[in-house]
Amino acid sequence: MQTPDFAHSRYGLENHGIKNLNAVYWNLSTPLLYEQAIRRREARLAHLGPLVVRTGQHTGRSPNDKFIVADPSSADKIWWGTVNRPMEADRFDGLHPRLLAYLQGKDLFVQDCFAGADPAYRLPIRVITETAWHNLFARNIFIQAEPAHLINHKPQFTVINIPSFHAIPELDGTRSEVFVVIHFGQQLVLIGGTQYAGEIKKSVFTVLNYLLPQQNVLSMHCSANIGPREDVALFFGLSGTGKTTLSADPSRTLVGDDEHGWSDRGVFNFEGGCYAKVIHLSAQAEPEIFETTRRFGTILENVGFDSATGRLDLDDDSLTENTRAAYPISHIRNARRDGIGGHPSHIIMLTADAFGVLPPIAQLTPAQAMYHFLSGYTAKVAGTERGVTEPQATFSTCFGAPFMALSPSVYSDLLGDKITRHKVNVWQVNTGWSGGPYGVGQRMNISITRALIHAALNGLLENAPTNTDPHFGVAVPAACPEVPAEILNPRNTWANKAAYDIQARRLAAMFVENFKTLADQVSAQVRAAGPKG
Repeated sequence: MQTPDFAHSRYGLENHGIKNLNAVYWNLSTPLLYEQAIRRREARLAHLGPLVVRTGQHTGRSPNDKFIVADPSSADKIWWGTVNRPMEADRFDGLHPRLLAYLQGKDLFVQDCFAGADPAYRLPIRVITETAWHNLFARNIFIQAEPAHLINHKPQFTVINIPSFHAIPELDGTRSEVFVVIHFGQQLVLIGGTQYAGEIKKSVFTVLNYLLPQQNVLSMHCSANIGPREDVALFFGLSGTGKTTLSADPSRTLVGDDEHGWSDRGVFNFEGGCYAKVIHLSAQAEPEIFETTRRFGTILENVGFDSATGRLDLDDDSLTENTRAAYPISHIRNARRDGIGGHPSHIIMLTADAFGVLPPIAQLTPAQAMYHFLSGYTAKVAGTERGVTEPQATFSTCFGAPFMALSPSVYSDLLGDKITRHKVNVWQVNTGWSGGPYGVGQRMNISITRALIHAALNGLLENAPTNTDPHFGVAVPAACPEVPAEILNPRNTWANKAAYDIQARRLAAMFVENFKTLADQVSAQVRAAGPKG
């Protein structure tokens, strides 16, 4: 059965082995996907127009359930290990046809779109889903194709997302019923057993992390914005460090909030939308993102919702701390619609240091930038996860290890080369604790962090006198406009200076221990750029 659609690609579903369906909904608009999601009881309409959904058991990614097929065309390039687990080809060849058989007689939704704003590196993709709301998620997150182009759209990678289909671990070699499987040879991603929409987004990111570096394009887990002088800034950081919040700056134009490429032409967004964490979101501190939670077209995952009034409660973490909003980037008023910028002038590496020892801002040399990029440090705080009773260091290579398909040195070498070639200023910014560790000190005030970043981006710190941090070797400005000088040296904010020294040495030793697994991939200069332990 063929349903009315906006544009139906000549490259039909039979090319994916999908047949004998009940109905196919091609490239439905946002209002029509709303209608389908509500009619099918997949979602509820909230006050002022966002769509509220629940993802059930899985409220976040399942990194231990992600696999890459050990295919001859890609096997010698993949960074195999705990991040990229292999699935044997014969296991995939058993799972795939069972999934196709499961789809017979069902309804499917198809979105043909793109990943990558720069036409020179744009990847045509197709996202096939069994639910309307997951299709809307894809429509929000990726770059929408113009109707005139859809008829000739031929995907170079296809995602088939079927949450109701589960793997059989004994048969498929999976860890559980959940699976996210990427087959580079067949240009295909299969997702099942989980309703968490972020798996769609991050599987495509993994694909780009495999393809683009082989074209000399650095793929990056970062946000980006542009200042009045057309100066581009990149913001690297793991979840909870403020990457999305700090890049959505009303005085600068947003390029994108999460994933970008850096080619010889400049920086470009991979996506056409944003996927922001919204727990405890504040209209005062994050006004641009807060407003997206009150807009038609936004999907709210696991956000607190009064079913009687349709009102939202962004402070409700009863389902998860990982509440999310997925919205088109056009919901941010000062966003760059073309998703393209020049070469960066500044890179900000964000960390939420719950140990309270890193300076609120420090300038990094190119070698230090590569070291900290490879380290990808932040810290979990007590209470955010079961069993976490004190701060725990978290290191995620390249600020996105779960999505890096190639060896970390591939990405770090590209970063170092581009930083040097384009004379980029690199800054480390601590959005975590000051005056003591979590439970003793205070979280860095966002207004202080914004003032520090503005000073860096506006050139006010370039010639400022600096002090070298004795534990981490980074250059710490001695003064910054609109920021109390005593905050800049973290040791000065601690009442117990001896306790600070112990904590700083402890964190430095964690950096050294973590880097041992990466040391053989980098130069002696990069190895020497880290803390001494």
